[in-house]
Amino acid sequence: MNTLSLPRIAYGVLVALLLVFLLAPVLLVFPISFSADNFIAWPPSGWSPRWYVALARESELLLAFRNSVVLGLVVTVLSLAIALPAAVMLVRKEFPGRDILFSVFTAPLLLPSIVLGLAILIVFVGRGLVGSWFGMVLAHLTLTLPYALRVLATGLKTLPPAVEDAAGTLGARPFTVFRRVTLPLMAPALIAAGALSFLVSFDEVVISLFIVGPQLKVLPVSLYHYVESRTDPLVASASAVLILVTLLLVIVVERAVGLRKAVGGGG
Repeated sequence: MNTLSLPRIAYGVLVALLLVFLLAPVLLVFPISFSADNFIAWPPSGWSPRWYVALARESELLLAFRNSVVLGLVVTVLSLAIALPAAVMLVRKEFPGRDILFSVFTAPLLLPSIVLGLAILIVFVGRGLVGSWFGMVLAHLTLTLPYALRVLATGLKTLPPAVEDAAGTLGARPFTVFRRVTLPLMAPALIAAGALSFLVSFDEVVISLFIVGPQLKVLPVSLYHYVESRTDPLVASASAVLILVTLLLVIVVERAVGLRKAVGGGG
């Protein structure tokens, strides 16, 4: 055996062990979701799809799931609509304080969720936004906008400005250049930013706990309250469904544009 291949084999084994260590808690969700027990236990004493049937009959969780999907879609559309022109200005335009402004816009990525949630709660309480759809959208936008802006800015930086300049020299107006050249080339970054914004909004629990009221229900908060009082495997079946939905979304992005293109832009 070639001695040079030994480090590669050792490296591959180490990576495989790390992946197993990281994914083991996630993979255990699936067998637990088919448990026949009345409480979470490993290994289960029997197997049954009863908790998936119970999940389909849990009207409160289904309503919360629908609300989370609607909220995620609204936040995703708004995130892209705001982050796209902001990314164009911050990447393509030269002006004093550009780097500082970009750092301010992406600052929420550096803050712990509990600190950000408490700050949003303090601001929203005096304005009657707690427990409202408008307040939830604004709170989630605070978290998703930095992600969308960073992905779109990265994608825009990989596009050669010479392509846009060439279109301009051929007589195209700036908006036409953006619509016919820049936007199609940024399609992978737009898809990646949209998918990431939706997943971040859909999965956000800490900020939602601060802002959600007794009337408005979203899935992460409903699951959080569910496990506070119950220990049955229904939450495992719900988690398994969410894992599959997330995996499906990642596969769709990969099949549509490729994850490398989505993260790195059109290059």
